[in-house]
Amino acid sequence: MTIHTSPAERVEPRFARNLLGALDGKVAAKVVAAGGDVAMIIDRGGFIRDIAVNSRDMVNDGFEGWLDRRWADTVSTDSKQKIEELLHDAANDAGARWREINHPIIGGASVAVRYIAVNAGEDGRVIAIGRDHRAAAELQQRLIQSQQTMERDYTRLRDAESRYRLLFQLASEAVIVIDAATRKIIEANPAAERLIGGVSAPLIGRAFAAAFDGASRDAAVSLLAMAHGGGNLTAQATLQSGGRTFNVAASLFRQDRASLFLVRLSARDLDFARVPESAQRLIDVLERIPDAFVVTDENLRILAENNAFLDLTRLASKEQAQGQSLESFLGRPEIDRNILVSSLRQHGSLKNFATILRNRLGEQEDVEVSAVHVADSEQPCFGFSIRSVVRTPVARPGVTGELPRSVEQLSHLVGRVPLKELVRETTDLVERLCIEAALELTGNNRASAAEVLGLSRQSLYSKLHRYGLGDFSGND
Repeated sequence: MTIHTSPAERVEPRFARNLLGALDGKVAAKVVAAGGDVAMIIDRGGFIRDIAVNSRDMVNDGFEGWLDRRWADTVSTDSKQKIEELLHDAANDAGARWREINHPIIGGASVAVRYIAVNAGEDGRVIAIGRDHRAAAELQQRLIQSQQTMERDYTRLRDAESRYRLLFQLASEAVIVIDAATRKIIEANPAAERLIGGVSAPLIGRAFAAAFDGASRDAAVSLLAMAHGGGNLTAQATLQSGGRTFNVAASLFRQDRASLFLVRLSARDLDFARVPESAQRLIDVLERIPDAFVVTDENLRILAENNAFLDLTRLASKEQAQGQSLESFLGRPEIDRNILVSSLRQHGSLKNFATILRNRLGEQEDVEVSAVHVADSEQPCFGFSIRSVVRTPVARPGVTGELPRSVEQLSHLVGRVPLKELVRETTDLVERLCIEAALELTGNNRASAAEVLGLSRQSLYSKLHRYGLGDFSGND
């Protein structure tokens, strides 16, 4: 019986025999190794009889030292069964498939290599070709880590958005978000819906100016125009529902490449109704007294202030002051804060504390501070009354040559003049007072005064000349 074969079946075996049979062993090994990073010839007993390594990393990991070792002895315990399956499939000419094998290396780590094994057709030998899978495994691990990082970031963003939504919905203050392009309301919390309860349609989708009566719509439009120029601005407008008066604060922010306005509303008439008449009188008085008054939290962040404080600090509006640290205006840096706070916490109040106040332009003036610590309220706070004082100018040592006349004047130089100069000032002050006392004791007799002080006449005359005390001609 004649067996007919196709041209491909007749050509390929002859091509392989003619080509590979003409190559020496080293060249043939390189050809086989070119298919992967490592190529091995395994005998019937599973021993490695030849090996070609095509990867520098594998050479460094000691792959070339496997010659004449059992292939199964070079792999991890969990991979031994895979080795047996690879050799069995190759010996029986079963369909070749890639399997991932782990090899332990020096240092306790392991290397993942993907192998395919084919029957060599000679004494049951098998050719195993492997590819280093570390690069792919590393990329896969980095991909997993990136996915986990993205999931964590997404979870944090989702939680933050949930907290924002909850705060937005539960806040007692009425808050409205407006699209800066269309000037329409795109978000409003329940407090805003309740506050503007006279409107028949929902706030969302309506024009912002439509929430106010005709006389106040121009002011509402101007408010947004001013807020678009930057900063937090406050204006008053009257809503259509009931003609109530509201304090309105608007600020501009950006989100998703769009400009939005954040508008806060508080009903003045409702606020006044909740405040007792006596307390309202006190608030009105504090707002109008000439001395500056400011309330801060326990970290000295400004919560409320009167107009006199704005005048002292040269601030344009209350919004510019609120949230700032009182330290940026009051006291000598790193000196007065600790004294103020510790005294208030210990004694509860402080009276006529002399310090300085710096305004927004960097100018300084002497002030006296009286303060109180309110620790038993729902939100503990500090209250400060700040009064400007007029002092006799004290010359800076070394500039005019004049000296302070009292210890009180010296105390006002603390924090403004270095300690070395203060010590020298104190020494000069004591020396001058002693000379004046000696002259008074001796009836202005300089010779006797020099003897009382233990000085020579010439030294006394020199000091009299230095301090400008009387006639220094040297005549007694």
